[in-house]
Amino acid sequence: QVQLVESGGGLVQAGGSLRLACAASGRGTITTAMGWFRQSPGKEREFVTTMRWRGGNTYYADSVKGRFTISKGNAKNTVYLQMNSLKPEDTAVYYCAATNSYDFTDYDVGASYNYWGQGTQVTVSS
Repeated sequence: QVQLVESGGGLVQAGGSLRLACAASGRGTITTAMGWFRQSPGKEREFVTTMRWRGGNTYYADSVKGRFTISKGNAKNTVYLQMNSLKPEDTAVYYCAATNSYDFTDYDVGASYNYWGQGTQVTVSS
């Protein structure tokens, strides 16, 4: 089994920045993709970004393009989410997600990921 642990959430003013980290541990290795989803109160979980392990292709939700950047860490199975120019509407619990599936096509769908972290709160004040 693989465990995902997020860190780096917190409170920041609008226009500020935060960096989230996600580390995978346990038995097994992430071989396909790692990414981030978020969920605000009263809303459904939504895709934020993901990175394919082979090739490094990245995908972003339109709402975060140009502001958020996903990157691999130097440590094995680690990803970062650099969030700049944060807006109050970015306030949410951010979840790290990962998958080893060979049939990984719908990168923006939560069901495509088989490992999830507990989530970290990001609050952006206006």
